[in-house]
Amino acid sequence: MRRLVQDFVRACATCQRYKSEHLHPVGLLLPLPVSSVVWADIDLDFVEALPRVHGKTVIRSVVDDFSKYCHFVPLAHSYTAEFVAQAFFTNIVRLHGIPQSIVLDRDPVFTSTFLRELMRLSGTKLLMSSAFHPQTDGQSEVANRVIVMYLRCFTGDQPRQWLRWLPWVEYIYNTVYQSSLHETPFRVVYGRDPPSVRFYEPGETRVAVVAQEMEAREAFLADVRYRLEQAQAVQKKHYDQHHRPVSYQVDDWVLLRLRQ
Repeated sequence: MRRLVQDFVRACATCQRYKSEHLHPVGLLLPLPVSSVVWADIDLDFVEALPRVHGKTVIRSVVDDFSKYCHFVPLAHSYTAEFVAQAFFTNIVRLHGIPQSIVLDRDPVFTSTFLRELMRLSGTKLLMSSAFHPQTDGQSEVANRVIVMYLRCFTGDQPRQWLRWLPWVEYIYNTVYQSSLHETPFRVVYGRDPPSVRFYEPGETRVAVVAQEMEAREAFLADVRYRLEQAQAVQKKHYDQHHRPVSYQVDDWVLLRLRQ
């Protein structure tokens, strides 16, 4: 009888739907594979509800998974799938080529037939995030939080100046040291430190920075990948400490909790 009561309580639909949970959230962290080259696997997301400046109210953030290098592109709302695709080829593909994969959320623009077919013909794999699970696209979510913080620091009490300062925000983001890389995104992509930004004084000249040799660069990128895998393992360890493992089989029925 004890076993029957326990089974009945575990299977109670009313309890599963409405009672508060006092357990760790289910599911351990499953990190995405670490990329091997720069600008092969990227994340894409939007920062919306910005003050309208010259018709622009949205920032599209594009993050390289390997180097953490970002591009922030201002857009006008409302945008269509065709416009987003054109802006992507204009601002990203012309600089870095066609990516192998893109991690996206389930925005209607990204799930449109037009964008899916265009990326399929371009050889790019679209990786959609799970519904109600923004952690899937965590890389771009982090970049979005940082860029909003930077813009607040730059514009202060003049929020309509965000468009003017956006290029400097991108430059600062890409030249700031990141603990997961033990380097700056700029150095990972270009193999050198960015030229110093200095005030011009009459009589001064600029000296170009010499790039490292290819062998040194290959060794450097391999070292970056190793550090990224180490950082990913540490993140997974801390995440899993507060979650419990669970496994499902295909065709299993589960209850989805939309609000915590």
